[in-house]
Amino acid sequence: MNDSPDTGGAQRPVIDSSVPHSARVWNHWLGGQDNYAVDREVGDRLKEIVPEAVVSARADREFLARSVRRLVEREGVRQFLDVGTGLPTADNTHEIAQAADPSCRIVYVDNDPLVLVHARALLVGTEEGATDYVHADVHDPEAIIEAALRTLDPDRPTAVVLSSVLNYVIGDEDAARIVAVLMDAFPSGSHLVIGHPTSDVVPERMAELLRVWNEANPHPMRTRSRADIERLYAGLELLDPGVVHAPEWRPEPGTFSPDIPIPHLVAVGRKP
Repeated sequence: MNDSPDTGGAQRPVIDSSVPHSARVWNHWLGGQDNYAVDREVGDRLKEIVPEAVVSARADREFLARSVRRLVEREGVRQFLDVGTGLPTADNTHEIAQAADPSCRIVYVDNDPLVLVHARALLVGTEEGATDYVHADVHDPEAIIEAALRTLDPDRPTAVVLSSVLNYVIGDEDAARIVAVLMDAFPSGSHLVIGHPTSDVVPERMAELLRVWNEANPHPMRTRSRADIERLYAGLELLDPGVVHAPEWRPEPGTFSPDIPIPHLVAVGRKP
């Protein structure tokens, strides 16, 4: 990993522990310790409304591991741009990718200052490859690409990972533009990995979850349907089984498969 995580040339941002942040709520749901009282309070309220949301966090994390491993072992991908990475936990993208091939290069992107604090210590990869962190926002894909290309080769196929981050992009046109800018930066053979909450199951409770989150947080969130996610893959080739709930994407022995519905859709697509 580079000696100095990128902060966009600006002063290092200050952590605001009075406002919940999605990365820290997610960390709380996954049993981590890198969160504040406000994150736990909101996270517990959301859990009461939609207990399946916590299950979704685990299912999404397992999907990420399966998809990354598949892309390295079967699709020949050796570069990953993980936008909205969240706080480091077990089975981070670089750990999965570099376990399959130590030469893999990974750039993480997040806008939570607490992620910045932990990035240098915890997101350390192999000597053969590279692991870096960019402090940036998903709404500014041009800045993400500019910083990421200091580590990634624009002429090599790259997997763009947007796991549980496009739900903070409210407009469909904005989400499509972000995907287009990120994918346009890399050649044929690159892949797009998306994980996204949906209201296709438990719609009334998911609507209440959104209301509670959006009242507590300056960064509103939304859900998307299967058709919405499919439109984000316009011009790409969806890998089988297409857009499905997280545990249904190429399950492996031991894949977490709860008996309750998972309000979280995932997909992987290839740039022709």
